[in-house]
Amino acid sequence: MATAMLTMSVWSATVHADEGGVSYWLPGRFGSLAATPQVPGWSMAEVYYHTSVSAFGNAAAAREIQVGRIPAAVNVDLNLHLNAQADLVLLNPTYTFATPVLGAQLAIGVTGLFGRSSANLDGTLTAAVGPLAATRAGSFGDSITSVGDLYPQATLKWNAGVHNFMTYVTGDIPVGAYSPTRLANLGIGHAAIDGGGGYTYFNPQTGREFSAVAGFTYNFKDQDTQYQNGIDFHLDWGASQFLSKQFFVGLVGYAYQQVTDDFGQHPILGGFRSRVLGVGPQIGFLFPVGDMQGYLNLKGYGEFAAENRPAGWNTWLTFSISPMAPTTVASTRRPITK
Repeated sequence: MATAMLTMSVWSATVHADEGGVSYWLPGRFGSLAATPQVPGWSMAEVYYHTSVSAFGNAAAAREIQVGRIPAAVNVDLNLHLNAQADLVLLNPTYTFATPVLGAQLAIGVTGLFGRSSANLDGTLTAAVGPLAATRAGSFGDSITSVGDLYPQATLKWNAGVHNFMTYVTGDIPVGAYSPTRLANLGIGHAAIDGGGGYTYFNPQTGREFSAVAGFTYNFKDQDTQYQNGIDFHLDWGASQFLSKQFFVGLVGYAYQQVTDDFGQHPILGGFRSRVLGVGPQIGFLFPVGDMQGYLNLKGYGEFAAENRPAGWNTWLTFSISPMAPTTVASTRRPITK
């Protein structure tokens, strides 16, 4: 169950930070029960993700500079507004091994996505070269329906009673629909690698749970634009209370902060370090599907304190099927596996 609940993620290239307001890591990828070990075997998770964001200032200007190919030698004054939306479906097959690795449970998987992304940019641009200046006002939009990049992931998880620990590594294989001159994309145009660790406290007797996962992203250079995003730090967290053995409610949140400058950006953007915070509610329900375990989760985030990136709100609807725990295990871990 938690494989789907906690490791699904979305990367929508029209709506998040770094080059042109786009980053590899989507805050909210991890949540409650992130570090708890799972039942060995195959699992499959499907996620419907919707987001709606907007941006002013540098976050909107960066998109105009990118798609308009404004060179560094040109002085610009931009008064722009960006709106973007995405509706995506993600598939995440994962295999959890029964044989321990370094005393931990190893799981590997890959996420692929399909969907639609759209964006609109409107406002005024003034460009000057020496004494010559030109002003342009208007708007333009773009949309795409296609497939996105691929995102492999491996995790190791350790359990010690109510305490659970994990480490993970993931990354971006840039095979999705992407063009540096297009306002809306479903790929980011460059490779990335991300790693980190997490902790979950879960007490089956009280039904109380808290999880936090932190990590760093290293971005490789976009060969089409010669732009390289800086290093990003992210923290995802979730807290929940089981009201029964099958149903829980709680809160989720995230913090995202770019810690080094971008390279190759227009001088008007400066270091273009991005930041955002988000928080929102979640509910979850566990139920049998034949001899398998079903799981349904709905969570949403409202974003605030954004800098150099679009911000708004997003929702995740997750459905997963995974192996059912043996009866001897279910009596002590039922809130996780039943």
